[in-house]
Amino acid sequence: MKKKITKNLEWPILICTILLVIIGLFAIYSATESTNQEEFIKQLTWIGISIPFLIIFTIFDYDTIAKISPILYFLILLVLVAVLFTEPISGATSWFTFGSFSVQPSEFAKIIVIIFLALIMSRMKKKGQKEISRPTRLLLLLIIVSIPILLIIKQPDYGTAIAFVAAFLFMLFVAGIDKKYIIISVLLVSIAIPLIYQFVLPEHAKKRIDVFLNPDLDPRGSGYNLTQSKIAIGAGELLGMGLLKGNQTQLGFLYPKSTDFIFSVIGEEMGFIIAGAVIILYVVLITKALYVSKTAKDDLGSIMAAGIAGVFFFHMIENIGMTMGLLPITGVPLPFVSYGGSSLLSNFIMIALLLNISGRRQKAIFIGQEGGEFWAKNR
Repeated sequence: MKKKITKNLEWPILICTILLVIIGLFAIYSATESTNQEEFIKQLTWIGISIPFLIIFTIFDYDTIAKISPILYFLILLVLVAVLFTEPISGATSWFTFGSFSVQPSEFAKIIVIIFLALIMSRMKKKGQKEISRPTRLLLLLIIVSIPILLIIKQPDYGTAIAFVAAFLFMLFVAGIDKKYIIISVLLVSIAIPLIYQFVLPEHAKKRIDVFLNPDLDPRGSGYNLTQSKIAIGAGELLGMGLLKGNQTQLGFLYPKSTDFIFSVIGEEMGFIIAGAVIILYVVLITKALYVSKTAKDDLGSIMAAGIAGVFFFHMIENIGMTMGLLPITGVPLPFVSYGGSSLLSNFIMIALLLNISGRRQKAIFIGQEGGEFWAKNR
């Protein structure tokens, strides 16, 4: 069985992950020069912790993991409630602190919610193709995804909350939801956005959106980080200024440079070529994740892979977009590149699940015939 899993693995996913981790380590090393590479050392430690999880979640049958997901779902809800009573860090109650290490439960909540939703959706599909489009079924799914989202917004962590939404939309699309609901959702979102901005978002979140729409509104305040980020990326030009030589990075103008604005460090010190390569690696990773979704042996694996692709897609678009002023700043990390133990470990687990799903599928078989080629896939 292990030989079969290894044979069918979607190896480009693992290769892209390794390359992103390596680039991230170089960037974090340079970004933490002023602090004696403390975060760099911690990142290395978290990579060591993540590797066994990568192996375990690749080998352990994802169907078995899905069966215990209802229990995991209720446990993670309790954890998300408990973290609200911790001491705030940078104004957010998002972490449990253990000595010099911090754990962010919302990162692991993404995985559990995706698996649990995939289990529910796959069971719905077994009852009929249109089962998932029934209003009562959609309401159930919305409740499942809304509870953790509301708890995470309470922390507050709007970026991570939006990642749940992105995963959910990818999963619904792959599960075969009626297209009319997509149109209705787009209309509702269009109506909801101005209402949320006006009556729900706190002042600091509104300010970020205002600065995004008008970067010169507060250049020394809310717009400062964005301005420094764009200066850094532009200064890198084609080949970069060199590791440990970036002006914005090394002189402390760029902040937080090892997490939110790590892509700016890459752009400034490694240049357009490496920054462009990072984007290409993410495109390949997400494309391959969607291919795993398409070729999975069952609906459970297909929907699960789509949810993971949605998370990576949102994180890539949002983080890189915000560093270049194309999207509002939300504090979303860049997967495998930004410093952060919880993020790194959760991302490795999601990669492991993609490898798990790909390893248990039946490879497509192409048979040459005089009349053409016929494609058959055995589920």
